[in-house]
This record gives sequence, structure tokens and C-alpha cells, in this order.
Amino acid sequence: MGWLLRYKFVFFYGTALAMLLFILSWLELKLVMRDHAFAIYTAAICIIFTVLGIWLAIQLVKPKVETKIIEKEIVVEKEIFIRVDSNTVNQREINKLGISKRELDVLNLIGAGLSNDEIADKLFVSLNTVKTHSSNLFLKLDVKRRTQAVEKAKRLNIIQ
Repeated sequence: MGWLLRYKFVFFYGTALAMLLFILSWLELKLVMRDHAFAIYTAAICIIFTVLGIWLAIQLVKPKVETKIIEKEIVVEKEIFIRVDSNTVNQREINKLGISKRELDVLNLIGAGLSNDEIADKLFVSLNTVKTHSSNLFLKLDVKRRTQAVEKAKRLNIIQ
């Protein structure tokens, strides 16, 4: 409170000047309002209609998005291949396809990358016999090429 008494003249003059400034501003506003009333009202109406136009444009242009949630049960069937051991062959699949022992030998040699002549020499059979075993394998495995036969046999774990 001591500082208020010490600076009471500064407070008094500051308050007096603020009151005087307020009165002059109010009178000036009254004068401006009287002299330029039409321009002020026109500007106010323009501002109101501009804001209204912007709001209306936003409402009209805004896309109407409707979100629908559809719940549907989907059943997925998976094909499962069971491999017993990487060193054993799937004897059940061999029996199911009806692959003979000699056809299995030919299939293993095809998988090793040997040609028909090399397979015939290795198994001590004729070339026609190797071709017959190969065509029988293609029918049983439902493939058309040697590479497809090897890929399917590996997938079914018939050969390594």
C-alpha cells in the first residue's frame, strides 16, 4: 500500500488521461457513426452475407458419406501338407498315386537331373522303358513336364 501513496499523483494523472481518452474516443465514434453511418451499415451487411455464403457453400458442397458395416462370415479351407521327416518318403502318397518301385527310381533320377539316356544306362533298361515309366509318372502326378513332375513329387515328399 505504501507504493500507492508514494505514486498517487501518477495514478491520478493516468486515470484522468484514460477517462479523457475514453470520452474523446466515444465522441469520435458518435461523429463517425453520424457521418459514415451508411458505409458502416453496408460493411456490416456485407460481412454477414459473406460469412453466410461461405457457410452455405460448405454445407452444399460437403460430400454425404454414409458408412455401412457389413459383417459376413468367411470360411477358408487350407491345404495342409504334413512332412514326417526330410529323410523319409511319403509312402502313403506313393501308394495312393499307384507309383511302382521302378517308376519311383525313374522319378528320383529325373529329379537328379539325368536325361532319359542316362537313366536307361543307370537302371540297365531300354530307352523306351524309361519313356514309358516317365509318361506313366506324368499321368499319375497329373503334370506335363519333367520339371513339374519333380516339383510336385518334392512337394508331396515322394522324392528328396
